[in-house]
Amino acid sequence: QVQLVESGGGLVQPGGSLKLSCAASGSIFRYKAMGWYRQAPGKQREFVAAITSGGSTNYADSVEGRFTISRDNAKNTVYLQMNSLKPEDTAVYYCNADHLAVRYWGQGTQVTVSS
Repeated sequence: QVQLVESGGGLVQPGGSLKLSCAASGSIFRYKAMGWYRQAPGKQREFVAAITSGGSTNYADSVEGRFTISRDNAKNTVYLQMNSLKPEDTAVYYCNADHLAVRYWGQGTQVTVSS
């Protein structure tokens, strides 16, 4: 059973930064890929960023150059560094892990960008 726990969300002003963490149960070497999605009120969940077990990364166009996904294998944790935040980044952010053809999700963490 894969368990993912996100943290680091909160309220930040436009232009500010936040760093989200996703702590996984067990070694993240097992997971083919891990990533972040987000869901704003009234909208569908959308892809934000992903990182493979080999370290390759992929980003949505809307966050390219502002967000950085990384992983610490020793801590079994994936991070999302978010800079130059905009009001449209406001959403619940979900961590996911792909393992044996199954996608697992965390419970989400709220990010609100507002002045």
